[in-house]
Parts: sequence; C-alpha cells; structure tokens
Amino acid sequence: MKMPMNWAKEFAEFECTPQEFADRMTMSGSKVETYECEADGIKNVVVGKILEIVPHPDSDHMVVCQVDVGRDAPVQIVTGANNLKVGDLVPAALHVAKLPGGKEIRRGKLRGVESGGMLCSLSELGLTTHDFPNAVEDGILVLDEEWPVGTDAVKALGMDDVCVDFEITPNRPDCLAVRGLAREAAATFGVPFLDHEPQVKPGHGDVNRFLKVDIENPGLCYRYVGAVVENVRVKPSPRWMRERLRLCGVRPINNLVDITNYVMLEYGQPMHCFDYKYVNGGHITVRNAKPGEEIETLDGTNRTLGEEMLVIADGKGPIAVAGVMGGEFSGVYDDTTTIVFESAMFNGPSVRTTAKKLGMRTEASGRYEKGLDPNGCRRCLDRALELVQLLDAGDVVNGVVDVWVHKREERRIPLRVDAVNRLLGTQLDKAQMVNILLPLGFGMDGDDIVIPSSRWDMERDCDVAEEVARFVGYNKMPSTAIRGVASARPTERQTFHETLMNALVGYGMYEIETFSFYSRKAFDAVNLPENDPLRNALVISNPLGEDTSIMRTTALPSMMDVIARNCNARAAECALFEDTTTYTPNADPDQLPTETETLMLGAYGAGWDYLGLKGVVEKLLETARVADARFARNTAGTSYHPGRCADIWLGEDKLGTIGEVHPAVLANYGVKPRVVAAELRMDVLFAHRGGTPAFKQLPKHPAITRDLALVADDAVPAADIASRIRKAAGKALESLTLFDVYTGEHMAPGKKSLAYSLVLRAADRTLTDEEAENAVKKVLANLAEIGVELRS
Repeated sequence: MKMPMNWAKEFAEFECTPQEFADRMTMSGSKVETYECEADGIKNVVVGKILEIVPHPDSDHMVVCQVDVGRDAPVQIVTGANNLKVGDLVPAALHVAKLPGGKEIRRGKLRGVESGGMLCSLSELGLTTHDFPNAVEDGILVLDEEWPVGTDAVKALGMDDVCVDFEITPNRPDCLAVRGLAREAAATFGVPFLDHEPQVKPGHGDVNRFLKVDIENPGLCYRYVGAVVENVRVKPSPRWMRERLRLCGVRPINNLVDITNYVMLEYGQPMHCFDYKYVNGGHITVRNAKPGEEIETLDGTNRTLGEEMLVIADGKGPIAVAGVMGGEFSGVYDDTTTIVFESAMFNGPSVRTTAKKLGMRTEASGRYEKGLDPNGCRRCLDRALELVQLLDAGDVVNGVVDVWVHKREERRIPLRVDAVNRLLGTQLDKAQMVNILLPLGFGMDGDDIVIPSSRWDMERDCDVAEEVARFVGYNKMPSTAIRGVASARPTERQTFHETLMNALVGYGMYEIETFSFYSRKAFDAVNLPENDPLRNALVISNPLGEDTSIMRTTALPSMMDVIARNCNARAAECALFEDTTTYTPNADPDQLPTETETLMLGAYGAGWDYLGLKGVVEKLLETARVADARFARNTAGTSYHPGRCADIWLGEDKLGTIGEVHPAVLANYGVKPRVVAAELRMDVLFAHRGGTPAFKQLPKHPAITRDLALVADDAVPAADIASRIRKAAGKALESLTLFDVYTGEHMAPGKKSLAYSLVLRAADRTLTDEEAENAVKKVLANLAEIGVELRS
C-alpha cells in the first residue's frame, strides 16, 4: 500500500523526517518497505517567466529566450520548442541542475549562442499528460497556475511529497487505506486522529425516482449502496488529486472515475460508477451469472462468466463483475450526463475465486478478498458525493438507495489485564492498556473492549496483547530469563525408527528421499492392473504438472525412478532405502487421507538377489526383536517376479512384500540388471516390536544336539518346516539352524533336502537321551503331515 505523507497529514498532524517516520511506523507494527521522495531526482529547477523570444541566428528551428528566474539578471536559454510566448511560466533547469534519471544540465553553447540552462518538458521531469492534461506533450511545460519566479519547481509541480510503501498483512485490510494508516501514525506519534465526517450539501430530486436495487444472493452481497448524480461535467481532475493518485500507482482518467479511485485509496472501500443511460430501467440486480452469460469488461476483453460468479446486472444483462471490474459499455465517458455511484460489500472468497478464474486481479478485488467493513459503505459514498460537489463535477440527487441484508453486530471482548501481562511478560495496569487501545479506534465499556467493525481480526487475549505490545514497543519489552530447564527426549517411536535406519546403513544401504507425488503413468510402469486398489489415488487439485498430479499409494515407482537413474549413470551396484509415506483416499471426501509410514528397500548388483535382501529384512526384524515373522509365497502380484516374491506376515498382520522386480517392470524403466525390492509397513513393525531384552544366566546344564536331514517337496517353504519344528519341539528347543539345502542328481524330481541342527536343553536339569528322542519323534510326526520325512 502506497501512502503520500502529505495526504496522511490531513488525518494526523505529525512532524518528522521520512526516515524517522519509516522507522517508528515499522516498530509499531506497520512495516515500511521503502519510501521515495519525488524531489530527490530534481535539483536547481525553478519557475521562470519568459521575457523575450527571438530567433536563433544560426538555426531555423531554435529560439533564444530571456527568462526571469528571480535573480538579478534574466538567464538566456536556447530551446527548440515552438509552444512558448512571452509571459509564460515554465520550469527552468539552471546551471548544474539535476533531472530524473540522473541527467545533469550545465551552461553551454548551442550553435554558437550561450545557453544558461534548459527549459523542461513533461518527459524531462518524469511526468506525462495524465499529470498535466492541458500540457503539450512534445513541447515545454507551461504552468497554468501563478507562481512567483524563482520558486522551486518541485513545489510548483506538486512533487514535494514523500510516498511511503507499506507491507500490509492480510489480517489488516483497514490499513489498505490512507485513513487507516494515518490512524496508526497518530497512535505512533501520539497526536490526535483528525477524522472527517463527509458533508454532502442538499441536492435536488429523489434518488428513488431514478434507482432501484435488489440483492438476489445475500450470501455473496451483504450491502449495496447507490447514489445518482445528474448533469455531470466530465473533465480532468484537479492537479492535487491527480498527483496523489499517481503517487499511489493509479492512472488518472477523468474527474468522476478519479473520485472513485481516490475514495478507495482514502477509505479502503472500492467504488464504481455507471453511466446511468446504460442501466436499463434504472434497476440494478445483484445476482449470480446465468449459464453462458458474457460481459466485455473495462479492459476491452470479452469474458464468459460462470454460474458461481456474482454480477451487477440490469434488465438486459451484466454491467459489472461484482467486486472485480465494471463493464466496458456502462463506464463513464465524455458524453456521460448522469451516473450511478456504487459502494458495496461483497463476499471476499467469492470475489477472489471469480478474479482468479477470470485472470483479472484488480485493486478492488485485492481489497474485497481480505474482508472489508460493510459499515463503511455509506460513509465512502458520502465522501464521493462530497468530492463531486467540491470539484463541481455534477448535481447530486438527494438520498441514497441502501440495501443492507447482513449487518455486522458490535463485538466486545473482555480486557483481561493479567492475561495480557502474562503473555507479554509485562506489568502494565489497565489504564496504560486503555491509553494504547483508545487511539487505535477501540472503545471501552467497563472492562470490555468495544471492537471497531473494521477490526475483525480482534478476537482473543493474544490479539489484545499484540496491540499493546506494538505501542509499548517491541524494543522496550523486558527481557526475562527462561524459568526452569526445558528438556525433551525422543519418543519410543522415534528411537525405534532411528535404530532401524542406522541398522540399514550398517548393512551397506544408502538413504534417499523422493517426492510424495507422481503421475498416474507410474501405475502402468509397475504393472498394476486396472482394478488394483492402489490405483485409487488422491488427486492434487492444483498440481505443478501432470508428473506430480497424484499422491503416491505405493513407494515402488519412486524407488525404481532412482534405481533407473543410477543404472543410467553406470553404477555397477546400488542398495537404497527410503522411509516415506503413502496416501490412501478416505471414502468420505471431506476427511483427510490415511497416511501410512512405509519403509522401501531396493537394490541391484553383486550380492543383491532375493535371498540377499531377505537376509537384510530378517536382520531388520531381529533388530526390532520380532520373533513371529513368516514369509508366504506370493504368485498373484504383478510388480514382482511370480516365482521370487513373498508376503511377510507378523501374526495376522501383513508387514509387506519382498521380491525380485518383474522383468516387464524393469523393461518399462530401461533397467537391465535384476532388481530386488521390499516394501514394509512401519506401523505394523512397530506394533510387533519386542520388549527390552531381559538378562539370561548362562546355562548350567549340557545341551543335546540332533541333526535332521529332511526331504520335502520344492513347493514347501523352509519357513513352514522351521515353524513346525519349533512348535513340535516345544520349550526343550533352544535353537534351530538350517545349515544345508541340496537339490541335484541324488534327489527325486521336485524334491529338495534341508539339513537342520536342533539344540535341545532344559533350564532346570540335564535332558536324557530318551527325552531328546521323544522331542525328535514329535518333530518328525508333525512334519509328516505336510509330506516331509527323514532323508534315507
């Protein structure tokens, strides 16, 4: 928000340098980004009066002027302009003058004639015809006001102001106005705030004979105030108004349009004016656009409107997009004779959505979307009518049409002195806090703070504390040492996670981190069937691109992307892991998705086959002290090799899947070496973690060892055999080790030999051979149920 300091001084008579103003306003919470003194670029340029004009003796297009600049003798200046006459007042740049852009003027000769300076045009002073509509664009600027010769041209041109640029936070739309910032300045510098109530002189007629307003959607339009001005006289605005608009970055157009922009900058309330002859029947309806409706806006663009967009319409169709921009044909032009002023309050989110969809964010929409004060609509309209009368821009019709469907009730919050002091670490009393709040526009009723309707951000003790802190001074807040020692320890889940990650690093794997989103093409790349539940992904509503359009439901595509890059970089081997999150959409679209912490492993190269990765997973389970894991063959998966894939179960809970990646998937990623991968659910692993290991005394009694060479079908997993051995042997079994697997010419087709070593021991006595033999018999009987027998 840009604010000319001289404009603010109409509301608060503070005196300070621009730097002091910027520093103190920033410290009180209104951050100043920068400030600019217009006069800084113009030096030694004064008002001069043309006394004499004679032709140049050696040029047919230049003249020699004698110019009175308030010195003892006139200054001779040569110029090529042809729009001058004796008696004109002009800006004269004298010897060693400086102009905008760093240009310096010095005394010299032009075609042999001495010239003591330069007469300035608009462009040489950094101005345009918008600033001086009556000036000749390619000639010397002739001042249309009387100024004493020798007066600093900066003052004569109205360029002696300082423009301060503020950074306004979204919770303070009241500061998107000169009046709001001036109130902050008054409180900062401890001077009275000089509020001005607009004074509209009695006009003629009755506005109700001219204008009728209906609001069809009160949820999107809370208030609409309209007024009519007849016999308008469209002309340029006065210099002071044009200069203030220019400093604020608004291009002057004509007096009526400039009035609406001036009021918006002064009070923060966007306004608009319509040519009355284009308001069919004098009846304005605030409604939603109809399907297929179009409007040509003031920027000359034809726009198709959506049904969710709010429009200002007459009997024929839309004449403005509510809160964003008016229509081209209902605007104010030179032939306009009667106008309708609009001051309204629209729903902020609706205006923002409309502006975004139409791609036309404006000064008005930027203010509406932050939430304005509907109680200020009438006051702003009165200010516009006051300016119409001040500028003699037309004849005001008596009265206004005010349709107000949602009135903002007065709000109060208690002033809890103890709570504010506790938040700030101060010891202020109630009177001190009240003296801070009153200059900011707050009222007091007993112990309650009466909140101005423009300060919707004030709700709780912390909001009051912020207002108090701003004007006590953040730099004056007492420093308080921390009481006690704050200590924090990792949670059990964090410790568990860190232990597993360190273990994987110890196994020679490297951690990676990838994005949580990818393209639907990733599902095809890992061979997921069309009906696979993993294809049900959460769609990002405003993605960076198609490649990042959905949240991932499986981490395998991300791992394969990294492995493919390593292969392309000719890395001979690679072992990676990622602790990541997968996302499953909720059946209720209003609920957040289910987030699952997933541990993804992937590897290729020497030593990395199915059994190698299985060993890493088993070691990981051992680190987590999980004892009930079993691997079940999985032939239904499409992302993994059907003969080299297994699901991992912990009791009745599926931990994940491990296997060799399907050759078709490798081909999709352009990967040639075999790749093994495992995807494990960290929540399941954490739930089945073992407790802290308990101390066990060394055994006092000897162990008995029995080796069993077993013959089983190839289809029988070794894990099932081991599980049955443990179950049958019971507590007598101390350890079980598979030490040999054999298939070959001495085995029948479809058979394999597995050799196990059983260590049997009792904690309280020495086992007898008979007890050991009985345990072995139970084991063999149990194994016989699945066709496993002793090898002969």
